[in-house]
Amino acid sequence: MNPLLRLDALHVTLDVDGERRPVLHDVSLDVAAGEAVGLVGESGSGKSMTVRSILRVLPRGAETSGRIDFDGTDVLSMPAKDLRRLRSHDLAVIHQDPRAAINPVSSVGDFLVEALVANHRENPRRARTRVQGILSDVGIPDAARRMRQYPHELSGGLLQRVVIAAAIAIRPRMILADEPTTALDVTTQSEVMGILDEMRREHGLAMLFITHDLELAGAVCDRIAVMYAGSIVEESEPQALEDHPRHPYSRLLLDSRPRIDQAADRLEVIPGRPISAFEVGPGCALAPRCPHAEPRCTTTVPALRPTGGGRVRCLRSEEIEPVLRRSGTEVRDA
Repeated sequence: MNPLLRLDALHVTLDVDGERRPVLHDVSLDVAAGEAVGLVGESGSGKSMTVRSILRVLPRGAETSGRIDFDGTDVLSMPAKDLRRLRSHDLAVIHQDPRAAINPVSSVGDFLVEALVANHRENPRRARTRVQGILSDVGIPDAARRMRQYPHELSGGLLQRVVIAAAIAIRPRMILADEPTTALDVTTQSEVMGILDEMRREHGLAMLFITHDLELAGAVCDRIAVMYAGSIVEESEPQALEDHPRHPYSRLLLDSRPRIDQAADRLEVIPGRPISAFEVGPGCALAPRCPHAEPRCTTTVPALRPTGGGRVRCLRSEEIEPVLRRSGTEVRDA
């Protein structure tokens, strides 16, 4: 069966200070209908740029190669009319900052109803009744009163629920969630993600979930793709990634997490600094930071290849597999 969303050898370059600079390298990823896939990595790894590429909202002058297919149709060659329909009917976006995503001078009700009336030709009264019900579904109490309020009158947690309601209201086939809980406290984050996951499953939606939090991705996603310097370096099921990472970067990310069930004298950190895609040299992008790098890693570009039920981009994956199974963090009992 064909995936709902397919990225195949996606490359993106931007014009920065008069120079062409790559920001995505050879990104290939499938998301099936009803499936949730997490895209995880440090800041600057290309996660949000991937979402912008799917929506075709890249900066002026951007050049894109490869393919982005949605339900078998090439997004990169879509005419403007079809692209508008894709954005307003099939794909819904949940942004990191809900206050930036909501019109500050419109009431919550007007904000939610506007898209349904303008893009879906719904009757305003019926649309208002429906979105009020959706607000209740996403855990907003006294929805009728909230619809009369303005964004500045709501907390960050309530606003993120409003954005989720807006995404669900258009009856999309897929949600692009770009770090939707980063600005929220841990308790609210858990509540919001629980609601988003419940709504996604109830409506049978696919989701591409962008996050830097491996634990969170593992809790709500069917598969996780790990991204570094504009490329996907590993793809696996969450439990397999936790128990048996196959790329050194995945191991480093796992080891750098704080653990509530263990105490450590100090948290592990990944050596060096994360690099952008345009800084990648002739070999593996992680080589300067990788504890397992050898000379060939600095001269040979690894391909993303199938292995053990997932995919990995590493020349030495099989050789260092026993080491990657073990955490590098030494812990003591709390």
